[in-house]
Amino acid sequence: METPIHQLSDLFSQLGLPDDAASIEAFVASHRPLADGVRLADAPFWSVSQAQLLRQKLADDADWVGLVDSLNAMLSA
Repeated sequence: METPIHQLSDLFSQLGLPDDAASIEAFVASHRPLADGVRLADAPFWSVSQAQLLRQKLADDADWVGLVDSLNAMLSA
């Protein structure tokens, strides 16, 4: 198994959000759970540019996909 290149904090930084552990936990706590059937990038709390970034990360199918999926799982719990 390969070591991930990026961390969840890197994704938050890319989204323009505070990227320390406490801020990430607070973000997840205040935005979960996602409504059934709502895709992560379609959630109403993202700005247009944040939603575009998430869609692009998924479309690129690069090493960011796992982090986007992890964030989705955290918000869906």
